[in-house]
Amino acid sequence: MNISKQSIIKELKSWGFFVILLGGLYITGALPEVSAMIQRGLLMTGLMNASSSEGYVGKTDYSWQLAKFETDQAVDFASFKGKKVFLNVWASWCPPCIAEMPSIEKLYQHFEKDDNVVFIMLNVDEDKEKAEKFLKRKEYTFPVYRRRTSTPSVFQSNSIPSTYVINEKGEVIFKHQGLANYYSDSFINMLTIQ
Repeated sequence: MNISKQSIIKELKSWGFFVILLGGLYITGALPEVSAMIQRGLLMTGLMNASSSEGYVGKTDYSWQLAKFETDQAVDFASFKGKKVFLNVWASWCPPCIAEMPSIEKLYQHFEKDDNVVFIMLNVDEDKEKAEKFLKRKEYTFPVYRRRTSTPSVFQSNSIPSTYVINEKGEVIFKHQGLANYYSDSFINMLTIQ
């Protein structure tokens, strides 16, 4: 096989452009946003809807504290006993987390007036200021919290985003790790049915 010098140079230039583009996105901090936009396109296909059939995970450990993101006011997780809880663990540097947030915002708006359903968007960014800038730019209305004490083992995961649903009996009835679309009829039904 005879490969010409021109074709090698052309190939190197195309790869160079790609590397420069990715480097520019990384340096400017836009890489997570661009990656999230691509992943959001995947969500629009409907292939990644969260399935309500993921089943029983275990009992909830209510003995931990959260802090409201904006005020740092302490919140006992036990104050959510007797309610359905949608708990999502996320970070502002995580493209799949960013990609699924519009569906979570729609889900939150759907249940915003329902006192029986609680939303906890648990931010795990090391740099709170970075997360604050992200939230301000996106203008999401769902409630955001940070950890105040260690996360109970039932909610620990090696990956984010991680999402859990806790029923009124304190049972974790849903756990999903990774990207998903939560604004679907089946997921709305899971949060609605008592």
